[in-house]
Amino acid sequence: MSAEAPPGDFRDIQRQFAAHLRDPTRPPPPGLEERRLDIYRGLFIRNVEGFLSDAFPVLKTLYRKDDWRDLARRFYARHRCHSPYFSEISREFLDYLENEHEQRPCDPPFMLELAHYEWLELALARAEDSADHSAIDRDGDLLAGVPVASPLAWLHAYEWPVHRIGPHFMPREPGAAPTWLVAWRAGDERVRFMELNLASALLLEKIAEGGGADGAELIRRVAAELSVADTEKALQSGQQTLKMMAAKGIVLGARR
Repeated sequence: MSAEAPPGDFRDIQRQFAAHLRDPTRPPPPGLEERRLDIYRGLFIRNVEGFLSDAFPVLKTLYRKDDWRDLARRFYARHRCHSPYFSEISREFLDYLENEHEQRPCDPPFMLELAHYEWLELALARAEDSADHSAIDRDGDLLAGVPVASPLAWLHAYEWPVHRIGPHFMPREPGAAPTWLVAWRAGDERVRFMELNLASALLLEKIAEGGGADGAELIRRVAAELSVADTEKALQSGQQTLKMMAAKGIVLGARR
């Protein structure tokens, strides 16, 4: 502050300074040197843009540099974060896109779903394993017993094939059917993604609900929902699906 600047209430000065850093169109406190203001403005927005670029690398590649920077500035200026942690910036950005962002001509129609898909990896990497492994038999019979889904296996249905989107594939219309993806964190702590067909997705969904039915019964319920007449064939196929999910760590085993 220059010697001529009125002291004022320091809290008011802080609020005005912060408001200016978030949105440079708002006036800064009087008496601040423009050179120093410019340093602060650049430092803060570059940090926010860096966090977003690291969290949403695919989404970033779909924009020109100025359009991506403008998106970061809009988020920074308009969104009030509910968490003080840097690790939550990606979740705050997703909340901004879902509830506050005004669509621009340069924004792809699948913007929100792609951002959610990319956020999943970060969220799963930090999620805690809440499973009671002492109550699960890893080698248990998944047909006769009650299969247990990993709490670190998250199933989502997307209108767009988000796992395929990139600079060389930018669809203009949603898929004819939902894209079912499961994201999970396996024993090696790596986060993986896999596309499921409708039958496998419904089976995993029913396992995750934890209703207490055995695997064979859950497969029969899926077959009934999909109007599959050949129950024996459905059981054989469902058993293979259960084994595959158990091998990958999506299903942890059978309840003891």
